[in-house]
Amino acid sequence: MSYVITQNCCNDAACADVCPVGCIHPSPGEPGYASTEMLYIDPVRCIDCGACAEACPVDAVYSADALPDRMRRYEEINADYYRATPRVSLPLSVAPPRTFERTANSLRVAIVGAGPSGFYAAEQLIEAGAEVSMFDRLSTPFGLVRAGVAPDHTHTKNVTDQFRWTAARREFNTFYNVEVGTHLSHHDLLQYHHAVLYSVGALQDRRLGIVGEDLPGSHAAAEFVAWYNGHPDYADRRFDLSHRRAIIIGNGNVALDIARVLLLPVDELARTDIADHALKALADNNIEEVVVLGRRGSSHAAFTTPELLAFAHLDDIDVFVEDGAAQDAIVRGFSTQLKTKVLAELSAAPRGNAKRLVLRFLASPIEVVGDEQVTGLRVTRNTMIDGRAEPSGESDLLDAGLVLRAVGFRGRAINGVPFNEQVGTIPNDHGRVIGPDGEPVPGVYTAGWIKRGPSGVIGTNKTCAAETVAHLLEDFSNGNLADPLGSADDLTTFVSTRRCEYVDRRTWQRIDEHERAAGRAAGRPAIKLTDTAAISRIAVLPTSADPA
Repeated sequence: MSYVITQNCCNDAACADVCPVGCIHPSPGEPGYASTEMLYIDPVRCIDCGACAEACPVDAVYSADALPDRMRRYEEINADYYRATPRVSLPLSVAPPRTFERTANSLRVAIVGAGPSGFYAAEQLIEAGAEVSMFDRLSTPFGLVRAGVAPDHTHTKNVTDQFRWTAARREFNTFYNVEVGTHLSHHDLLQYHHAVLYSVGALQDRRLGIVGEDLPGSHAAAEFVAWYNGHPDYADRRFDLSHRRAIIIGNGNVALDIARVLLLPVDELARTDIADHALKALADNNIEEVVVLGRRGSSHAAFTTPELLAFAHLDDIDVFVEDGAAQDAIVRGFSTQLKTKVLAELSAAPRGNAKRLVLRFLASPIEVVGDEQVTGLRVTRNTMIDGRAEPSGESDLLDAGLVLRAVGFRGRAINGVPFNEQVGTIPNDHGRVIGPDGEPVPGVYTAGWIKRGPSGVIGTNKTCAAETVAHLLEDFSNGNLADPLGSADDLTTFVSTRRCEYVDRRTWQRIDEHERAAGRAAGRPAIKLTDTAAISRIAVLPTSADPA
């Protein structure tokens, strides 16, 4: 009996690293790894050792005979992948980081951004013998795992357990609630470290540039996601949930996450770590239909098949597909063929439920309609011409009280660090930051979305970080990094003078334990603190772990 990878797959390839027979693909360095929806276990070669299940940080791997009913489909999906894909294994394209002796002048690296890419880079650097100082402008770490992953994806959030192990390392120093560019400068960080690695993500939304985009009731999807996930900057946002229909422009995984949150029964959400203010608002939610718009045909949908399959087991929601399929060209590629098949299955079996997800393809927004408040969205019908979606000249007006744009993200510039305004990333050569002269900037590196743009899933950041770390270690070993002028103790003193309210390791542990204890008492994973003042109060309270 083989093992099976399921919906929760984060693509970090920890399973492939420990597999003794190399039966998990595509792995880092193989064609398709960077764009794959998930990883797959070859049932023919699997020896049923279970090493992959033990290594998986998000509980995505099951023995085939222990699959939950809602995951049964994945046994077929894993097998189908290998029927459609040659069984090949290629060498890694990224060399493993080199290690070196720890000395009094050991490598010290500042990482700005406490999301997945930052933690993956931190672990790799510490394993190589470096010391790491991690900075984040929020009082709480984990980036988009905390503030972006949908609350009902509890297994996906388990990856933070791996990051907690990294944060507990003796060589890891925590400086949360510190904003680089405000409390400290880029130059300050270079004074106390050999190198600075920026992994700040790409959280600004992209605009549509259409009439009515700024009407009340029209919002960036990123704001809505941050609101229901308890991001302190968005806790006071208000969203009109009184109308029957909401429209999401863009059809990636973020769009499907939002649709689920809007359509799920509130008692199901009440078992998650969704923010309390969002749970209260959703208890009075009148939305019965969510329309998700994609400008091209269904085979070009940006969401992944696992996210789509999540709707197959939601008994209270029907899925409808409008337009697009008939105009698509020949569907190629395993993932695309599977996605097309699942779309057809879901739309062919409506159950007469009151709540509906409508996936409307070949449709583009042209105007958000309303006087003082959104009342609808005008969309143009598209037709595919030579692989491009072109307006047909026909349009429809869809009534709606809530319009969310989920058309991508871009990064934000940091003072003193090169930035490409056109694409919203830090210019770099495989992680080495590039200056205006086209040459690498000594001691400055980047990883994650701010490096490569908003692509991939959580585990994609592991390979991305490994590439950057390999080059950083190479530069250090070759003597290309300037020694810091101050010690680690000097850094702590300096940060204290600039930001006395910074959150160190012990302070974060107090906050974390408070949230998790409150969750245990309520039968939930955690109850997030969303008010900055409340977080500060909890941070200074002693706990049983503190010395008397």
